[in-house]
Amino acid sequence: MIKNGYHVMKAGIFASSILIISLIPACSRSQVMPSDKNATAETVMLYQNLARLTDKGIMFGHQDDLAYGVGWKNIPGKSDVKEVTGEYPAVYGWDLGSLERDSLDNFDGVNFQQMTAFIQETYKRGGINTISWHLNDPVTGKTAWSTPLGSVNAILNDAKYKSVYVSWLDKFAFFILKAQGNDKGVPIIYRPFHEHTGNWFWWGKSSCTPGEFKALWKFTVDYLRNEKHLHNLLFAYSAGPYTTENELMDRYPGDDYVDVIGTDIYCDSNVNYFVQDIKKRLEILNTVAKKHNKIPALTEVGYENVPQADWWTKVLLPELLPYKLSYMLVWRNWKTEHFFVPYKGQISEEDFKQLYRHPRTLFQKDVSKKIYRKKL
Repeated sequence: MIKNGYHVMKAGIFASSILIISLIPACSRSQVMPSDKNATAETVMLYQNLARLTDKGIMFGHQDDLAYGVGWKNIPGKSDVKEVTGEYPAVYGWDLGSLERDSLDNFDGVNFQQMTAFIQETYKRGGINTISWHLNDPVTGKTAWSTPLGSVNAILNDAKYKSVYVSWLDKFAFFILKAQGNDKGVPIIYRPFHEHTGNWFWWGKSSCTPGEFKALWKFTVDYLRNEKHLHNLLFAYSAGPYTTENELMDRYPGDDYVDVIGTDIYCDSNVNYFVQDIKKRLEILNTVAKKHNKIPALTEVGYENVPQADWWTKVLLPELLPYKLSYMLVWRNWKTEHFFVPYKGQISEEDFKQLYRHPRTLFQKDVSKKIYRKKL
């Protein structure tokens, strides 16, 4: 993620992509179950449908899609994705940064009360909600983008700081329960401590040992499940950069604590590097997800301001088609100086429409409202 910014014929293409996919062994759909043995019925059904949908294509997601876009904010029903394609995304990303400070709004200016309404709206539409949390450091009080050595260790071993962290988890649990509204079955994909293979967060690899990271992850999951009785969460292990399977899995807390395995990757001006990087990462990701019988996903992706007119179909899409991925989450549209999905008139608008029309990209219309209730 980006600090402060927020970080051929169609039939021929389709046939080629099906051929490629058919060569990839599928995990057993009958054995795919959430890591939480007490998961709600809706959560189990969603998880199994996420696995099934990887055979059909990759769902498109957008951060803060309903809350604001380029040149607008808080307009009911509006969405930059829908303005361009005529359809909502299938996946919606939200962030709880500043929840720990008892702020009314998250650090991107989204009101938490409105966010719960957006989550409920998404659920009723048959979309999928995923949440990240750029929480402050409970030990130093600094932002998520701080790299002190020892904060994770202090949370685990010092009663004072563990108490602070637990009080924040209580606020998280209260938010999740509130987001259920009158329907207590709203599943949410939660990706704690994301991009942990990088060095820019207080939970990153330069700030704690693999053992400490795993212990914090397990403590968090156990507390939310056993003390707060939240059984509607799917947990996403969302890595930053890696070049080997060992590097990706060095801090993996175990199959009982993870449901989705993903990676966050952004394109910059060096498009060729992005192509090579995402190719390598997705190859490793698919191998690991299959080995552990987990859902693979591109948990964050994007190219800031999308300066290349055909980036969607000539750069991104060709790198996705050879792999099984549940969804891709493109980052937010903040303003004309910082956005990741084209708006009306933007240089890549027409190419984005081509991405939308591709048979292996799934938007809201392609995802049934029964995704939480019935086998798709």
